[in-house]
Amino acid sequence: MNILFVCTGNSCRSQMAEGFARHLAEPGTTVQSAGLEAHGQNPRALAAMAEVGVPIDAQASTQLTDAMLDAADVVVTVCGHADEHCPLLPLGTRKYHWPIDDPARATGSEAEITAEFRRVRDAIRERVGELLQTLRDEATPANEYGS
Repeated sequence: MNILFVCTGNSCRSQMAEGFARHLAEPGTTVQSAGLEAHGQNPRALAAMAEVGVPIDAQASTQLTDAMLDAADVVVTVCGHADEHCPLLPLGTRKYHWPIDDPARATGSEAEITAEFRRVRDAIRERVGELLQTLRDEATPANEYGS
């Protein structure tokens, strides 16, 4: 299984999703993230993920390539811009869209901005967990008795 998370700049949301998927996925699962552009990692995203024991500082902010799309079994866009501008996917590639707020656009005090990064991080963790469970369920054939 190869899962690819895509957003505009590959700096926050897709980076967090990649981190959680790497942390939670079954062994042998390939997980990547990319952006329509590469903006570099957001320091607040790095801090938010480190708080929950899922460091993402070793991940790279990368630009989406045709090779990444060709290799992906599942593509998840995590922002409207990426969803609208995502290139055509190869036949058989499943696509999901998660309209997740961009925490980098949060305004207010440092505490309010940090709270927004944590809220988005936790929402992404929940969605990644649900996606991985769905993929596990689909990969596990039911026996003839339906269990």
